[in-house]
Amino acid sequence: MTDETGPRRTKVQQIVEELKAAIERGDYRPGDRLPGENALAAQHGVAGLTARKALKVLHTEGLVESKKGAGARVLDFRLIRRRGIPRLASDQWGSGRSIWSADDDRAPGVDQISVDENSASPDHVSTVLQLADGDTVCVRTRRYVMEGRPVMLAVSYLPQSVVASSPITRADTGPGGIYARLADLGHAPVRFREEIRVRLPSADEATRLSIPADRAVIKLARTAFDADGRAVEVNEMTMDSAAYVLDYTFDA
Repeated sequence: MTDETGPRRTKVQQIVEELKAAIERGDYRPGDRLPGENALAAQHGVAGLTARKALKVLHTEGLVESKKGAGARVLDFRLIRRRGIPRLASDQWGSGRSIWSADDDRAPGVDQISVDENSASPDHVSTVLQLADGDTVCVRTRRYVMEGRPVMLAVSYLPQSVVASSPITRADTGPGGIYARLADLGHAPVRFREEIRVRLPSADEATRLSIPADRAVIKLARTAFDADGRAVEVNEMTMDSAAYVLDYTFDA
């Protein structure tokens, strides 16, 4: 149903918008407790269930954290501004700096990592890497955390024929990371392609990221190409959408 001012907002939407505006104004600062269900219900003349749904929306969007018996509090977390272009510049990783240092003054930690040689990879990855039957891949799986909060899962696939016996096959790749080591091997990335989608997480992704099952994740797939046009890495990232701002700044 619509009226002259556009679609009619539900009571849940009205409460959510008012609380968001209050948070943005600074009426509620990080760590502050929001009014409880009963207080919100009385203030807006709605049922307690309606107020509960509004608070759940804020939790799903990552604006508040809810703990049993403690109510909802404004989340104390500064968004990660991921600067997609400068972080991949060759003078960034080529000088031994982490690509993360191009984002902001924080660097995420890695609390889970595994490096394996696999004889199988997803079909689309095998196609992009132009793998033949019997070719193996180096698979690097990581979970990144910021301020104790899981923010991203990442899986990198690289042709084992390219990276065998190099630091890329170990947990610590050294200064400049994977791309600096690919340069050492004569396969320095000269071009990148990133594809971005948004979807709901799988059960495993939601568990590993410690997020609600109804919070969207950002799926970012990056392919690195060397000077011969060969794809030398496919990196598939699953990011908590409430933790990131994707920033792309470039000249016209």
